[in-house]
Amino acid sequence: MRFFALIVCLPAILGAQDPREIVRRSVEIDRKNLDIARNYTYLERREDRELDGSGKVKNTEVQTSDVTLLEGSSYRRLVARNDRPLSSKEQQKEEDKLRKSIEERRAETAEQRARRIADWERRRQRQRDPLKELPDAFDFRLVGEEALASGEVYVIDAMPKPGYKPQTPSAAYFPKVKARLWIDKDDYHWAKVELETLDTISFGGFLVRLAKGTRLIVEQAHVNQEVWLLKSLTLQASARVALIMNVRREIIVTLSDYKKFQVDSRVVSAQ
Repeated sequence: MRFFALIVCLPAILGAQDPREIVRRSVEIDRKNLDIARNYTYLERREDRELDGSGKVKNTEVQTSDVTLLEGSSYRRLVARNDRPLSSKEQQKEEDKLRKSIEERRAETAEQRARRIADWERRRQRQRDPLKELPDAFDFRLVGEEALASGEVYVIDAMPKPGYKPQTPSAAYFPKVKARLWIDKDDYHWAKVELETLDTISFGGFLVRLAKGTRLIVEQAHVNQEVWLLKSLTLQASARVALIMNVRREIIVTLSDYKKFQVDSRVVSAQ
């Protein structure tokens, strides 16, 4: 009987070890995860470092924002600059902006409200659109397993599949990047992703060109044992803007203080 049970379960066992199948499951689960994630508020700290030719930091700017739901869609409010509280003048400006947004959103007709929320949802979905092509756009190799703070993960390398033609504009850069994926062994959510450009990538025609070797590192955290949410994003990039200005940047975005937003709650003050 044990031998028979093993034969019955063997396809599922082998499927779980197939790196492409692991990635496919991760993409499918991520879509469901997005529906839960919409109900969470958080603090976002963005650190923008300007680098010189040798990679040393020339200038640093930091902004911290509170991101919450206001009448059904996202609202971002600046709460600190360079890790210091805003001046009284800036605080008042943010308070006025919030008060105006509350008034405008509560004065909407049902149709206007529905359209605003639908537009926000489309933008959220659009950010995930490239993932739909991920399983078909790359060749995957399972390189091992690791233990992260979130648990045991599969480690999978992804290289562009020769001859693959992206189906959507949002995935146009796939043939020019390689990736390493860390995917949770228990629930198949991705815990970490590292991307590196293999060639120059242009955006907006030739307005912005990212150089070969640009790196993006993204990490997620398991929150409340129900949802995976962005923990940090680090972009190390060399770019040419309008074919004239060479720019070297390191951008570090950290998200924290996740809280589940109650549907019937209302933001009433910026203080």
